[in-house]
Amino acid sequence: MLRTALACLLTLLAGWAAASWLTYDFQAWTDEDARRLEVALRPVPAPSVAVDGADVPATTLPALLAGGSGTDGHAGVTIADFFYTRCQTVCLSLGSSFQQLQQALQQEPNPGVRLLSISFDGAHDAPQVLAPYADKLQADPRLWRFARVPDPAQQQALLARLGVVVIPNDFGDYEHNAALLVFDGQGRMVRVFDLAEQQLALNYARHLARQQHAGAPQS
Repeated sequence: MLRTALACLLTLLAGWAAASWLTYDFQAWTDEDARRLEVALRPVPAPSVAVDGADVPATTLPALLAGGSGTDGHAGVTIADFFYTRCQTVCLSLGSSFQQLQQALQQEPNPGVRLLSISFDGAHDAPQVLAPYADKLQADPRLWRFARVPDPAQQQALLARLGVVVIPNDFGDYEHNAALLVFDGQGRMVRVFDLAEQQLALNYARHLARQQHAGAPQS
């Protein structure tokens, strides 16, 4: 009886230890939660992939993220998402969310925050495709830009680095996760928010932009 009890206790302790390790001391219970915690603890620099797009001349992603934001020319904060123009599901929600974010930013004289939508269907979503898509969403290019990574290998490297899951399906479309990615003025992904956390993402981006403008330590 005692031996059985000890065996059960050891099994429970081993299970608790494994769960603690796998969930960062129970702070994350899913892969996505773990990813977001990891990003918050260790920001992820954007890889130097080539990008172009609607109102985006050929450049690299870090250079695009580090470009001046607002009238003062300071490097700003960017809220980014990943989408593709042929999507008829979650991308529509992302577009609506970004329209609301843009509307909020338009109320501020110099918000220090920009929006960036990156297509992961680079072979199809060339600049001449992205431009009318942006127009349809009434995107203000001063605040909201659309880009793609034309090179397939670089595109896959970018998705892998940022933890964006994109899976082709049998109908020529893609299944993909949806999130709001916040990049600081150094081109580092510093936070990941759920689509439903739109206001939280904007509040954090504003806070980070104020810190950067004041030269305060970022957190």
